[in-house]
Amino acid sequence: MSIPTLDLQRFHSDRQAFVEELGAAYRQYGFLGIRNHGVDPALIDRAYEVFKAFFALPVDTKMHYHLPGKGGARGYTGFGIETAKDSNHPDLKEFWHVGREMPAGHLFEAEMPPNLWPSEVERFYEDGYGLYQALDNLGRTMLSAIALHLGLDENWFDDKVDHGNSILRPIHYPPIEDPSTESVRAGQHEDINLITLLIGSSAEGLQLLRKDGSWLPVTTQGDAIVCNIGDMLQRLTNHVLPSTTHRVINPPGEKASQPRYSIPFFLHPNPDFVIKTLPQCINDERPNRYPEPITAQGYLEQRLREIRLI
Repeated sequence: MSIPTLDLQRFHSDRQAFVEELGAAYRQYGFLGIRNHGVDPALIDRAYEVFKAFFALPVDTKMHYHLPGKGGARGYTGFGIETAKDSNHPDLKEFWHVGREMPAGHLFEAEMPPNLWPSEVERFYEDGYGLYQALDNLGRTMLSAIALHLGLDENWFDDKVDHGNSILRPIHYPPIEDPSTESVRAGQHEDINLITLLIGSSAEGLQLLRKDGSWLPVTTQGDAIVCNIGDMLQRLTNHVLPSTTHRVINPPGEKASQPRYSIPFFLHPNPDFVIKTLPQCINDERPNRYPEPITAQGYLEQRLREIRLI
């Protein structure tokens, strides 16, 4: 048993059926896979190579790209820093953040600083930001399908994410040196954003928490990309679309000596978007859990404090 995988081309050829299947998958799992998504496999491969090349650099070199006090919003965050909410053990990972490229003086300059681009790795910008743009476009298509499922206009999200504080996060999980460690590669958590697009789920380790309390391994076949619901969308929909708890566990035996890489894209709304429960997601059986609206930026900062990034 695994999460459903849908063919994105059916969104164009058989829209109603696709939207119904998407809604059913999200309501049950909070996760689904997408194939025929239009992201060039060659671009994905090139991006993996540049990210691997960066993580292979000496620690001192990588730390040149760490921005203290910025919560990891751009550049490099070192090994063992991020800690899942309510956990006392840091995750066994290091990562890099690519954000949206915006012109100097833009409205959200304070919330969305310039990117860093390591000079030691050729094509880091071209392939890293190329993948960012491809996943940003895919995410907007997924939001169109989600909007239709919620009874909204298919373009409802467009002007709410066009300057979104979205993040591409290549992650390196190094070989595990201490098998007795209480830390795991990624402690159980929910994502903060609207939706997450994940490349690299073919390697074992990712699991989601089912409603019965058991853990379901999440793997995909071929070039499928995983797309899951984040807490902002869960809040917007009053839990009609659930943000499912998930984790990356440490592999057993010899596999623990192998590194793992993945590339999630966290699709965020514009920083000034007000997360206010959709009225169609409120009724007598489902009272509004969030009567007090909050901006996307306010919610993001609240959550970053909880996971010890700020």
